[in-house]
Amino acid sequence: MSRAPHIFAGPYIHRSSEHRKDAAWIAAALERPSSRFVVLWQDQNLIHPTHEPQAALVERACLPKEALDQAIFLGQRENTAFFAIEIKDRSVCALPSGSAFKELRAWGGSLTHPEAGLLAYARALVYWRARHRHCGQCGAPNMAIDAGHVMRCTREGCATQAFPRIDPAIIVLVTHEEQALLGRQASWPQGRYSTIAGFVEPGESLEDAVRREVKEETGVDATHVRYHSSQPWPFPSSLMIGFEAKASSSLLACPDGELEDARWFSYADIQAGTPLLPPPASISFQLIAAWYARGTGRRLIDEPAIIHQQKRPA
Repeated sequence: MSRAPHIFAGPYIHRSSEHRKDAAWIAAALERPSSRFVVLWQDQNLIHPTHEPQAALVERACLPKEALDQAIFLGQRENTAFFAIEIKDRSVCALPSGSAFKELRAWGGSLTHPEAGLLAYARALVYWRARHRHCGQCGAPNMAIDAGHVMRCTREGCATQAFPRIDPAIIVLVTHEEQALLGRQASWPQGRYSTIAGFVEPGESLEDAVRREVKEETGVDATHVRYHSSQPWPFPSSLMIGFEAKASSSLLACPDGELEDARWFSYADIQAGTPLLPPPASISFQLIAAWYARGTGRRLIDEPAIIHQQKRPA
């Protein structure tokens, strides 16, 4: 079934990977006045936080030479080259007027899909590179090659290469008759519940991970596991792989203690605003919304109680 891309996904940029090994092409692109730079500071993205938020992209002339030396090539869109840059000191470049560094997890849903995807892509690469400054094989310093997409050990005789890391995680909406299974962690805002999720372990298929996580966290046996969709989730480096499943019974428990609570919720519960749902930008919300639409013929995002829950991030 064809679905619109989730936030942080979709054809928001042409990655132009054929240029990554072409040092002359990258150097020329870095000097073009038309090139734009996604600047990050402390894992936060630069945004214009207005009533209609926008990504704040920086021009070449506003950046010092030392910042350009660490730029990561992201790709091209409409003949414009895009790069990601991490800064340690906000005073080193002239930031666009009215812009501020914000947490993308909270603000991504307020941006357009192309802008949200571009900022998420940049955040994921910057996060990965900052945590691979040394070789995992011998401990020597790494250097960036291939326009920032590979970290290579500088020690002669080692030269081990590290590539961007993605952590696969399953996320699943389990249903039984006309109810959906949602759980909550103690650290979440009061009243918030979400779908069941967890990381895929070595030697485990995605379907096996769904069944294991559901059993471990809720005591429920999941059956009829079916793929729904996926979403990049760079907080810090996950790929959320969404599923739907059925429950063999409605009996619940929280055997591993990871969840504070797990409950079954009806269409009427969701319509009434109980529980507090995850943000609409998340695949968790979209899984719930798809189930709700099939069962009620209504869009979850249009329900008054759900609209009341959604607040602009601070």
